[in-house]
Amino acid sequence: MRLAPVERGLGAVACLAGLLGVAASAAAAHIAGADSLKVAAQFLLFHAPAILALTGLGAAGLVRPTLARLAGGLIAVGLCLFCGDLALRALAGQALFPMAAPSGGFALMGGWLVGIVALVVPARS
Repeated sequence: MRLAPVERGLGAVACLAGLLGVAASAAAAHIAGADSLKVAAQFLLFHAPAILALTGLGAAGLVRPTLARLAGGLIAVGLCLFCGDLALRALAGQALFPMAAPSGGFALMGGWLVGIVALVVPARS
């Protein structure tokens, strides 16, 4: 089985999320009052394995690949917006853009919802 470029990209994004989650955790441990950075780190670390799982399930044909890719992509976009906004606020004192964190949160929830659909709707044989 070979991974398609989309799966490779999503896998790389998931690993980047894990890396950034560890870095943000370390930074938050050394910055007083960096609670939002801690939250961003937790979200990155919790969602990185979910993206990898969705990517693997889709690539293996155990779930519908298109839905798995969409779910992983939504989670990745949600992480960029939500965690990016929280981290920027903590480190630079400014927002990414108005409503970035809530938009990211909705994208994350959408990704989980599509993940549910990907798992419930049987994959084609």
